[in-house]
Amino acid sequence: MKQYKLKNLDCASCAAKIEEGLAKLEEVNFANVNFANLTLTVDAKDLEKVKRKIKEIEPDVEVLEQDEEKNIVTTSELAEHKVAIIKAVTATILLLAGIFYEDILHNTPYHFAEYIVFLTAYLISGWNVLTKAVKNILRGQIFDENFLMTVATLGAFAIDEMPEAVAVMLFYVVGELFQDIAVNRSRKSIKALLEIKPEFANLKLNGEIVQVPPEEVNVNDIIVVKPGEKVPLDGEIIEGESFVDTSALTGESVPRKVKSGDTVLAGTINQNGLLSVKVAKPFNESSVSRILQLVENATAKKAETEKFITTFARYYTPVIVTGALLLAIIPPLLIQGASFSDWIYRALVVLVISCPCALVISIPLGYFGGIGRASRRGILVKGSNFLDALTHVSTMVFDKTGTLTKGEFKVAEVVTHNGFDKNTILKAAAYAEVNSNHPIAKSILETFDEKIDQSAIEKVDEISGHGIKAKINDEYVIVGNDKLLHKENIEHPVCEVDGTVVHVAINNNYAGHIIISDELKPDAVETIEQLKKQNILTVMLTGDNKAAAEYFAKKLKIDKYFYELFPEDKVQHIEKLMNENKDGKMAFVGDGINDAPVLARADIGIAMGAYGSDAAIETADVVLMTDAPSKVVTALDVAKRTRVIVWQNIIFALGVKLFFIILGAFGIATMWEAVFGDMGVALIAIFNSIRILK
Repeated sequence: MKQYKLKNLDCASCAAKIEEGLAKLEEVNFANVNFANLTLTVDAKDLEKVKRKIKEIEPDVEVLEQDEEKNIVTTSELAEHKVAIIKAVTATILLLAGIFYEDILHNTPYHFAEYIVFLTAYLISGWNVLTKAVKNILRGQIFDENFLMTVATLGAFAIDEMPEAVAVMLFYVVGELFQDIAVNRSRKSIKALLEIKPEFANLKLNGEIVQVPPEEVNVNDIIVVKPGEKVPLDGEIIEGESFVDTSALTGESVPRKVKSGDTVLAGTINQNGLLSVKVAKPFNESSVSRILQLVENATAKKAETEKFITTFARYYTPVIVTGALLLAIIPPLLIQGASFSDWIYRALVVLVISCPCALVISIPLGYFGGIGRASRRGILVKGSNFLDALTHVSTMVFDKTGTLTKGEFKVAEVVTHNGFDKNTILKAAAYAEVNSNHPIAKSILETFDEKIDQSAIEKVDEISGHGIKAKINDEYVIVGNDKLLHKENIEHPVCEVDGTVVHVAINNNYAGHIIISDELKPDAVETIEQLKKQNILTVMLTGDNKAAAEYFAKKLKIDKYFYELFPEDKVQHIEKLMNENKDGKMAFVGDGINDAPVLARADIGIAMGAYGSDAAIETADVVLMTDAPSKVVTALDVAKRTRVIVWQNIIFALGVKLFFIILGAFGIATMWEAVFGDMGVALIAIFNSIRILK
């Protein structure tokens, strides 16, 4: 899969044609053209054939490598559109002169001069449109906006409506100019989101600091981040403390205090202290790199509304042209006294108003704006189809540990049985769990707080979903849940214990249990409340025992909860819930590596991205760059707002066009009104799409 920049791609329908043309090539496995950020993502065996096909479809479009695109010197909007502005001004002057002198010239021997003036103005303003229409017809691509404008304006010339022909072409070209400026501004505002990439890293080499590109820094290298600089790579602080601005990644405006031992993420800004950071990941795997890739590639997966509008526009234009042709021919034949020139004029008005530009441009722009808005709030949506799917969520399923709770486990109590003391129980558990990375194991090791003699550990067997069996100093130790005790036939006085519990048995004698405490995240209760207000069913899945699950479910006031689940059990519960709730989509929110299968199976997988596992983040459809569950509600709000704006554009554009088509058919609307209506609708729809970014 490779990505290119497309230069001179100036219309959304052209983008759709290129994508459709490439998809038909046998050598192409995947092709996506993103008009919003002018990129081509393609998986092809023969890239040269891809480039030739693009030239065949759109000769003016240039395919650039990403590095070539960076070397293009950016210019101001005025300089960029200088030629178009000069043409528009010249054509306007000639049009006004032609209108002013039309009556004078018409009744003189020099009446041919008015034709020269109007024809000159027409060719100056519309030459590009005319040539594109001819080229497209020769390539078999007939029904597009260039064809519609050419037919409408040449038809107006044919029935001696020259001022209107020039005005229509001029207004169309000026409208296209404003449209380009509006789209470019939206691109720039979206591109600003992607300017969080650090430009350099201060690499510590042999006691000296050298500035190098972040891509050249290796894992375990030491970098120095000075006050005011961006953190270039993910890593662990080994010296210094400071406040870091995480807003570019997480959308949170409050700076976070960091110190030695804390993790810092690439793309955040060091505010005041000097930090020495040990690099944990190469740049292409860092948080900022992941964000850049996700945001840039997000529109490759298109929403159903986008696909519908592209298909709709493909059939809509031929239908309108056929309808206009029938309008020009049939009424004069059937209605007594009706003139062909009058009905041809009405048909031309219908052609002018019928351009689908407003829909074809504003819909993808709306979705891209929604993805940009979400990323500003610390939410990465991997495609506009997922943004659309979020608006249909009827069931929200949460993993418990690390998602609704902090996952910061602490030993709350050690309960002894059968004559064993607390230290013996803690020691046995610590030795058995010493090589585990599980948060519960870490909490036991922190509480034991003694040096572990690894030579005393003879054998360790981890039993998935149950616990650990180990041989330590010739003693057989079992550390795990209630299921493990039953499996090993160890008698114990209590099965159900409030909270998370770890049972310990030594030489098949029940020694006691360790109660581990966890806390709800500060915004967890409010998140569930907000989801319930939106009539969304809330469900919690956990591997904890019944007592612990029940305790947190009551605090959260969650609708349903299921406990003592293995990863495969979670998938089964997800499938069961999906079958029970077929009216809407089901989303799952998780963070651990064991959540990856469930994230993949759910309609929408949402991963906690700040400290979530790489497997969960890669599998998920939506990534929350903070570990706050309330971001789920924010994601739903952005998705719904985006959908509202998209449908506003669809209803507004079709409504206005239908209104003007009716007025044109009845001879009430003129070409002047039609072109104002067409370009006005397009511009309003584009500005409405951009609004979601603000």
